[in-house]
Amino acid sequence: MSSNLETRKKKSWQIFDQIASSYDFLNRLLSFGIDIYWRNQLLKALPSTPEKGLKALDLATGTGDVALTLAKSERIEHIMALDLSKEMINIGRKKIVKKGLDSKITFNIGDGCNLPVSDDSHHLSTVSFGIRNFPSTQKGLDEMYRVLKKDGKALILEFSIPSNPLIKNLYFFYFRNILPFFGNLLSGHKDAYTYLNKTVEDYPHGQTFAELMANSGFKNISYKPLTFGIATLYQGTKC
Repeated sequence: MSSNLETRKKKSWQIFDQIASSYDFLNRLLSFGIDIYWRNQLLKALPSTPEKGLKALDLATGTGDVALTLAKSERIEHIMALDLSKEMINIGRKKIVKKGLDSKITFNIGDGCNLPVSDDSHHLSTVSFGIRNFPSTQKGLDEMYRVLKKDGKALILEFSIPSNPLIKNLYFFYFRNILPFFGNLLSGHKDAYTYLNKTVEDYPHGQTFAELMANSGFKNISYKPLTFGIATLYQGTKC
C-alpha cells in the first residue's frame, strides 16, 4: 500500500465528514441495495449466549446502519455505536430518533484503534466495511478482542476479491471505473470514492485476514464469502 494511502487512512474520518450528506443514498445506489442483505447476515451470527440482554459495540458505525440492523434483534439490549466522523454520527442520531430507538442505540465519538470502552464489557463487537480504513488493522482487532466478554463474538464485514476470474474482472472494472466516477460526481467530492476503492484491492481477505484475527487471540474463526466473494463475513470468539 502506498505511503499516501496510509497517510490518508489516519484522517479518513475527514473524508466521511465531507460526504456524510450523500453517504446513505450512494451506498444504496452503488451497491444496488446488496449492502442491506450483507448487514442482515450479522443477525444470523449473533453469539449463542446469553439468550437476551446482549450488549453490542459497533465500530466505524458511520450513519448507524449496522446499529439499526442489530436493533432488530430482541436479544440485543443495547448498542454503542462509535465513529470518528461527527457529521456521520449526527445523521445517525437523527435516524435513531426518527425510529424511536434512541434508548437502544447510543452514538459516541470513538477511535476503533483506541476504544473508549472497558475491558470485557460487551458480548458482541462489530465493524462493517470500516476496518480497512483503520491506521492499523491489527490494533483494531486487538481492541475488538479486548472489549469482549468471555464467549463474546466479533463479526466483521469487509470487501474482498472474488476468486472466479470472470466475476473478478467484472468487479474490478466496476470498482475501478464506474463506482468511483459516479461516487465522486454525486457526492461532490473530488476523489473520496477513488480513495475508498483503492483501500480494497490490496487489503487482506480470506485466510490472510483470519490469521490477523488469530493474532489478536480470537478462536473458532470462520469466514464466509458473500455475493460471489465481493464481501466476506468474518467471525471470531473470545474464549
